[in-house]
Amino acid sequence: MAKILITGSSDGIGRHTAATLAAQGHEVVLHGRNERRAADARDGVPAAAGVVVGDLASLEQTRDVARQASELGPFDVVVHNAGIGGGQAAPVRTADGLERIFQVNTLAPYVLTALLPAPARLIYLTSGLESAGRVRLDDLQWQDRDWDGMQAYSDSKLYDVMLAFAVARRRPGTLSNAVDPGWIRTRMGGPGATDDLPEGAETQVWLATSDEPAATVTGRYFKRRRELRANPQAYDESLQEELLASCAELSGVKLTS
Repeated sequence: MAKILITGSSDGIGRHTAATLAAQGHEVVLHGRNERRAADARDGVPAAAGVVVGDLASLEQTRDVARQASELGPFDVVVHNAGIGGGQAAPVRTADGLERIFQVNTLAPYVLTALLPAPARLIYLTSGLESAGRVRLDDLQWQDRDWDGMQAYSDSKLYDVMLAFAVARRRPGTLSNAVDPGWIRTRMGGPGATDDLPEGAETQVWLATSDEPAATVTGRYFKRRRELRANPQAYDESLQEELLASCAELSGVKLTS
């Protein structure tokens, strides 16, 4: 049985993933952005082994999430599930002065990856909208462009794929992959979404636990257990390295190989 950390597991896909893995007998640690959401996570997955608390829109709290998790670890698997959507009319700046979608969706998983001991498997949730993402490392904070919330979201999800691929390349001892869960009926996905929660969680559960050859690969992009081609920009190693350098500069945390 594996010890597994799942961020953003107070509801939706994250909670369903956690509940499925806990029901299989794995030792699952949950995450909520505040005490109320952490209580929701505990109530939703009573078989969980523990919960860490912290808002990923704060660098200080993200570092503290890493500290809490390190005390409960080490982990065999980390699932970077937490994320926010693009439905906002203007950019929101966090207390760190960063654009919130980028900070939560991309910078936070980078910081956690850098600060936590390397697990055997890493899973980064992305979105099919990564295909519409555009790498703009010169304007990650949307200071020089007219705001487009869905483009900001799509970009952040492309950066998640790039992060998964960069970690796979830099850490050959870790299986690091990106997953598009599909358009799932959750609070974030909305009632018009096409797919149910079990479909949104199945690939993460499989990658976290299976010893099948198809699941024990690295640097890949999956949907419904099928390997797909990601946005071509995601495979550019020079862009991956530039993204890592930007994240290191913004966070003050360096990802070691």
